[in-house]
Amino acid sequence: MKPAMETAAEENTEQSQERKGCFECCIKCLGGVPYASLVATILCFSGVALFCGCGHVALAGTVAILEQHFSTNASDHALLSEVIQLMQYVIYGIASFFFLYGIILLAEGFYTTSAVKELHGEFKTTACGRCISGMFVFLTYVLGVAWLGVFGFSAVPVFMFYNIWSTCEVIKSPQTNGTAAVEQICVDIRQYGIIPWNAFPGRMCGFALESICNTNEFYMSYHLFIVACAGAGATVIALLIYMMATTYNYAVLKFKSREDCCTKF
Repeated sequence: MKPAMETAAEENTEQSQERKGCFECCIKCLGGVPYASLVATILCFSGVALFCGCGHVALAGTVAILEQHFSTNASDHALLSEVIQLMQYVIYGIASFFFLYGIILLAEGFYTTSAVKELHGEFKTTACGRCISGMFVFLTYVLGVAWLGVFGFSAVPVFMFYNIWSTCEVIKSPQTNGTAAVEQICVDIRQYGIIPWNAFPGRMCGFALESICNTNEFYMSYHLFIVACAGAGATVIALLIYMMATTYNYAVLKFKSREDCCTKF
């Protein structure tokens, strides 16, 4: 009877040790996760997806509005159509590049954590590893500056559509609705420089302009440009977080490599 009780006690002890070992392993893995890089990756993927997806559809809607209302002659906006088509192809490339770059930066964050050292033995940096980490720092800074420009550029169509929308709101207001002054309220799209000055009709006034604002193309394009601008802003924030993470990782790898230290950032 006694040996049976001792065997049961030993089995319970082994099970408790196994549970404790599994729990400690999970805590060790969670402690080595580069949370800053993980948050930046999620934010970068979300921002780029919003910018590329919404921007692509909004550009197509903008071309449709111009062709139907502001530039009936195809030769007047032929250059603009080619530029927009090129931008749509560039959007595909941006989405693919940042998908790969985000995964690479996230992997770099994981491989510079103490979890790698604890799971795979002694972790020592090399000159090649520090050089690659420094390259990521430089490239991330360049991309951050570039995306600041993209964020500013994405605000331009939002400004244009907002001006058109606010003009339509003036037309709908009780003070001007139903009066002769309505037909004197116009929007000249040529002043923004996206179509030439000889484009016909080039501008819309009064109730004709109000009818444009009531179309689905205008409503969708306006709001999609807003979302695309917000996505570009989210990408800028993600790249700023990447800058801090990669700079910190590089500093630790460079200045503390001899002490066998690594980072959990």
